[in-house]
Amino acid sequence: MSEYTHLLIIGAGPAGLAAALAAAPRAERIVLLDDNPLPGGQIWRAGPQAKVPAQARQLREQVLACPNVRYYSGTRVIAQPGPDTLLVEDAERGWQIRYDRLILCTGARELLLPFPGWTLPGVTGAGGLQALIKAGLPVRDQRIVIAGSGPLLLASAATARDNGAQVLRIAEQASATAVAGFAAQLPRWPHKLLQAFSLFNRQYRSASHVLAALGSDRLEGVRLMQNGKVVEMACERLACGFGLVPNIQLGQALGCAVAQDAIAVDTCQATTVPGVYAAGECTGFGGSERALVEGTIAGHAAVGNRQAAQRLLRRRDRWHGFAAALNKAFALDPALKSLATADTLVCRCEDVPYATLSGFSDWRQAKLASRCGMGACQGRVCGAATRHLFGWQPPAPRPPFSPARIDTLLCLDDTPDA
Repeated sequence: MSEYTHLLIIGAGPAGLAAALAAAPRAERIVLLDDNPLPGGQIWRAGPQAKVPAQARQLREQVLACPNVRYYSGTRVIAQPGPDTLLVEDAERGWQIRYDRLILCTGARELLLPFPGWTLPGVTGAGGLQALIKAGLPVRDQRIVIAGSGPLLLASAATARDNGAQVLRIAEQASATAVAGFAAQLPRWPHKLLQAFSLFNRQYRSASHVLAALGSDRLEGVRLMQNGKVVEMACERLACGFGLVPNIQLGQALGCAVAQDAIAVDTCQATTVPGVYAAGECTGFGGSERALVEGTIAGHAAVGNRQAAQRLLRRRDRWHGFAAALNKAFALDPALKSLATADTLVCRCEDVPYATLSGFSDWRQAKLASRCGMGACQGRVCGAATRHLFGWQPPAPRPPFSPARIDTLLCLDDTPDA
């Protein structure tokens, strides 16, 4: 089974939605797919306890109202059967999609660094906790510690607090000088300044990071290094996120060049592969505003409306400036590379400890000898962690890009319809 579309957009977060809306007036047929149940991506994630911004709801409604846009939810890319063709799968079937133009809006994921106790039940990523709460996880009256780096910590804390949790501490690893310097620049982006005021939490501490999660069968407490002093707190949940990692795997598999750990694009969001564009956090992270303008530029450019795309370049540059300030202020302290002890699991899927991996020189060698990266996450968690810890560069992924059913893989033999 196969279908054809003029424009295929992978990812229905802010960038993907903006790209679809920009391209809709000129494209005869657009297919927008995402692996989540509803459009919005991680930043605008829907759920029973989610407060989706009005802007997100309006954009989603505008896109879904376009008669030439076909939206597929719960759909993942499995392989590339041939040029300008992708094999995809949802809960019921697998099929091939042929396209003239492709826009990658595959977003980013959290960087999770291993430390003693990080695999205990009750320990999650900071963004992971936020997503779980939005999906309905009850946290009322639970004591929560949030640690790591970046504004996501404050957003996660706000979601937990709004749902009745007691946030004991927000431990930001960046120094007070770096955080203050970033805050001093926020008047350049008034919306972000107001957002910072709304998210401020008196439990926020700079120059602080997690040392260990404490407990036997599940989390019972956390040990922190806080301004040079060791502090322990009893808690029911610990959420740790050390920034974001662009999801570049699909772009790499398609042959797109990578620069600074993100998909490389030109001024109109075109990648190095003809006919393939990229937008949003897969090209570097900097918030929903940057993703929206990049998606709009990519949508215009993909349908040949370069004049409309170029009118937005100054706005994009403005948000690139915000991203540069953000990434500089919250750069990770090298001390975080020493959190793991010899028996700390780095690859939790295959139970591979730090001591085993420290004897290897690269990702391929470690994978062959220890099965690191061969579990359910296919290296998405431990690959980013080992890159931070050891400087290893995981290779481009090979199909299938996600776990797939046998009947979906049989679709690789299908001949696309003319």
